[in-house]
Order: sequence, then structure tokens, then C-alpha cells
Amino acid sequence: MPIHATLRILALAVLSAALPHGGKCEARLPGVLSSHMVLQRERPIHLWGWSAPGEKISVTLHGVSRTTAGDTLGSWSVFLPPEAAGGPYQLTVTGGNQIVLEDVLIGDVWLASGQSNMEMPLKGFAGAPLKDSAEEIAHAGQPQMRLLHIPKKAADFPLANSAAAWTVCTPETAADFSAVAYFFGRELAARERVPIGLIDATWGGTVAEAWMSLQAIAADAALMPVFATRAQMMRQQAETGAILAREKREDLAARQAGQAPPNHPWRPDPASWAPAALFNGMVAPQTAYTIKGVIWYQGESNSRLAFAPMYAKIFPALIADWRAQWHQGNFPFLFVQISNFTSNATEAWAIIREAQRRSLSVANTAMVVTADIGDPDNVHPADKQTVGARLALAARALAYGESVEYSGPLFRQATSEGDGVRVWFDHAASGLVAKGGALAGFEIAGDDGRFVTAAARIDGQTVLVGNPRVAEPKYVRYGWANAPVVNLYNSDGLPASPFTSEDAIFVP
Repeated sequence: MPIHATLRILALAVLSAALPHGGKCEARLPGVLSSHMVLQRERPIHLWGWSAPGEKISVTLHGVSRTTAGDTLGSWSVFLPPEAAGGPYQLTVTGGNQIVLEDVLIGDVWLASGQSNMEMPLKGFAGAPLKDSAEEIAHAGQPQMRLLHIPKKAADFPLANSAAAWTVCTPETAADFSAVAYFFGRELAARERVPIGLIDATWGGTVAEAWMSLQAIAADAALMPVFATRAQMMRQQAETGAILAREKREDLAARQAGQAPPNHPWRPDPASWAPAALFNGMVAPQTAYTIKGVIWYQGESNSRLAFAPMYAKIFPALIADWRAQWHQGNFPFLFVQISNFTSNATEAWAIIREAQRRSLSVANTAMVVTADIGDPDNVHPADKQTVGARLALAARALAYGESVEYSGPLFRQATSEGDGVRVWFDHAASGLVAKGGALAGFEIAGDDGRFVTAAARIDGQTVLVGNPRVAEPKYVRYGWANAPVVNLYNSDGLPASPFTSEDAIFVP
């Protein structure tokens, strides 16, 4: 066979392997572009896909058409002009074949991501029921809400597509969808009166660095310890087979003795913890899809003592990375501070909460505090309604420009006053309230950094904190525990965030 013919066959084989859904040379769309989808209103509408190289492609939506052609690798991309909220419309893509998408709405699209507390569906988890689950599912018919559930997938490189398709929000589809995202979207759909599209890209028990691009991690030398963490995990994997075999023997012995099997420690899926693995498999395929913003709930898996301080670098870098990947500027990034859970001495949840609070220095971000609605005995609190409602409140302020208070008191500064400390807060203009009795959860320390419990009282928009044992207090902190007992709110009913006034975040 002539060499040029061989090369042509090889080139076609490479192109065929590169095309999503196989090698057929006809117009194709990614999973995120499907019937029932919501396209982002008031922004240029991006549509893309694959075809034969050079194939002419025509796209029509709501009476507007644009044409393009597949490039040398068979990729094509067009932008339609912005549209106001509305629909349903029909979208057609015509090449050598024709694709017709029905029931397309124009509204607001929000991406929900993180680990299990964002993943937790309306039907709840085994051993972790959702509050009023059956009733919520029964009333989950929301025709103006559309759901896109991204399947779990870890990958070594950024994927161009994911096996997902939009669905109408019904009791059947909502039951397996993120409860936090559902309650958030339901609130926005009712208040803003526009269609809401929700993308659920979640995986329980995962670390933040798995959700970042490898490019972003490699660009910052301060993030290199995430690779050391990965190396340590993979070394431990060599022993996993023997450990699992031992646990099976223990389970069998218990059953033969008529006893309940022993509880074995949870182990993460190694693939889901690899740096960038979940970004590649679950986020990258959606980055060409225009969104309104992101809601995020994650951090529990980064709380190990040796690694928790890294979260103060990882989380802001993740926000910057996603904004860079979407090429939409500083879209709203709303996140949930991890709740209160007893856990054990090997984890430092307070450090993660503090890293999250300090990440509010990143532009156009907001944080929902959940220390008051958690469950110290269950890592998956049942009340996801309040979480969704508080996220929606933040969205109303940041994304929709409403003049509403969306945050509880946030630490601003601490000043010495006599033998005590006065603590100043932002988001306290309405006044401060101690729910259920005297203020709890405050500690102070001197230069030695040894914190002791302190008495605290509200004075206007500030809190006075002191303890006679600390003559010259220098630092103050609040809610500094895995499962803190805290009760400070503003008069708008929103809880104060735990904090420390220390410059650095130390392991307790």
C-alpha cells in the first residue's frame, strides 16, 4: 500500500477516535446540549459540536440562524445573540443530518458541585435521612426547573463530553438529584420567575484538589503538597487488598457467630482523589456551557490535621481556576461552610471553616454558615432546605442585585479594651442576638496562644469577650471545634461564622 494511503487511513482512524459518540461523520452535540435544557439568558448563546471536517453546519433557535463549518478535526462552534427569559423553543442543527432539540428554555443556569452534602439527593442517603423527604419528593413537580445530572467519572485528561442529558424536574427525576441544589433552584424559580437550569456535578467523599484543573495546580508551587498527599494514598493502596481480605474474614466470622458485622473505616475511591481527576471527567465537559454561577459544598474530606491548612490556598485557587476555565469573568461563586460534626482528633474542621471564611476575600463570593443546623452525630445533616434557602438569599444579593441581608455576622477585627477584647463584625447593622441564652463559643488567648473559654456579651454591633485568667488578651476565636456550640446571630436571623483572629491558621 502506498505510504500516502497508509497515512490517510491512520489520520481517519485518529479523527474517528477523537470524535465523541464514535467516528460517524455527521453533526453531533455534547450531552449538555439536549432537549429540555435551559440556556443562559442575556448572554451570547454558545452552541458547539462535531461533524465531518469542512461540513457546513446551520443552527437555528427562536428565528435566529447562524452557520459555520467543522474544522480540520471536526469541531464546530457558533454563538447566537443573547435572548431574554422565555420558551419553550425548538433548536435545530443541520449538517448532512438534522438534529432537533425540543422544549428548550431560556433562563438562568447554576452549576452545583462538591462532595456528599451537595450530592445528597432528595431521597436521602442510607443512614442519613433528608428532612421531610417523602413530602418534598411528592411536590417536586417544577416544570420551570430543568435538571442535568453529570455521571461520576474520573479521568486523566479533560474530556470533551459527558454521558448526560437534561430532564424536566419531576418527583421521579428530583428524587435522585442534589437536594441542596433543588431547594436553591426552587427558591430562585419562585422569586425570579424565570426558568432555572441546575447542573449536578458531585461526588461524595472527594477532596477539592480533584475538582481543580491540573494546569491550575501546577501553576502554583504552593499547591505542590497535593501531589505528596496523592503519593501517600497510592502507597497505602498496596496494602488495601490485604486489608479488604481481612475485613471480609471478620465479617464472615461475625455472621457465623450470629453477630452483626463490625464497622470498618470508610475508604475513598483512589481514582476520585487524584488531582484534577474530577475536573477532567465531570467539570471540563461543561465549561463551554454558559452559566449564571456556581454553588459549592465541600471541605470535609480536606480536614485531616496534616493537610487542613492547605485548604486556605486550594479553595481560592479552585474558584479562580473555574472562572478562568469558563471565560465568563468573576461569576458568582456561592459556597457552604462545612457544618458541625464530632468527627475525631485526626480532623480539624475548624481550620477548614476558617479557610472558607477567609476565602470571602475573593471577589463576588458569598458563604452560607451551617453550624447551627448541623448534626454532631451525622456528617450528613438532614436539613438541606435551610442550606438551599440561604444559598438562594446570597444569590438574590450577589447575582440578582436585591438589597437583602444575605450573611450572618462575619469577623472584621478585634481590639483590646481593658482586660478584654471587643470583636467587630460585618453584616451586623441590624444588631446582634444570642439565641437560647448567654453567648457561647468564645475563647481568648494571650501571646502564648493558649486559648481558654471566655465570657461574652453583646454590646450594640460588637461583642465584648474576657476571662480574668488572661490579663492581656491578644487573640479571640469563636466556634473553634469540630462540633462547636454557638448561638450568635444578627437580627436578620442569620448565624455568625466561626473565626479566629490569629494571622495564621494553626492546627489546634
